[in-house]
Amino acid sequence: MRWQTHEAMGEYLNATKRCDCDNEKLQVKAKEIVKGSQTPKEAALRVFHFIRDQIRFGMDYPDVKASRTLTKKIGFCLTTTNLHIALLRAVGIPARCHYVHLPKERVKGITPRFMYDRMPTVIGHAWCECYLAEKWIACEALLDKPLYEANLRTGFFTKEQVPTIDWDGETDLLLFKPWFVKDIGTFPSLDNAMAEVRKRGEAMAPSNRLFGWFLFLLINRRIDRIRKS
Repeated sequence: MRWQTHEAMGEYLNATKRCDCDNEKLQVKAKEIVKGSQTPKEAALRVFHFIRDQIRFGMDYPDVKASRTLTKKIGFCLTTTNLHIALLRAVGIPARCHYVHLPKERVKGITPRFMYDRMPTVIGHAWCECYLAEKWIACEALLDKPLYEANLRTGFFTKEQVPTIDWDGETDLLLFKPWFVKDIGTFPSLDNAMAEVRKRGEAMAPSNRLFGWFLFLLINRRIDRIRKS
């Protein structure tokens, strides 16, 4: 099901290099997820729960297409956001990317020491926003329930800092708001956000196909240990 949207929303509905919302398998999955939804809000909530509960938090190359993330069922903030946007667009709900800086301490527990020591003091973070009821709403779906509860148990964050990972489809859900260092802004897609990152000369997540897989293996093993703790 697709809902009628204003033509001015075109750039928030179109496919891009990374956001391949026109991919056949992705479109089939999007329609499956929202089947039976009566309103855009209900459809957006179903997409949110699919991302949160079915796409495990873990590292991958930052420049992959949404369809790859859907197939692998693993992603970090950039790739999960990209898939979230693509699934919403595939059912006619405008979606965009919001990009901020966080202190690198937010990834200290999962990043190998040799890599962490070489990282800049701030890192990029992104989430998805969708257009519902004539307004943009943040719907960050990065943490699954087991990982969220494990982070509470280990003290990575407190219930006061991250009260919930549930979204009501009406108000903003921002998981890491207490740690925002700088708001870089909103972008029609992850492609646009990454172009801005390159323009600023910011460090990117590892994208080297020769060595990146090994770093991701180390990081994802750590994440799984935390999730199972």
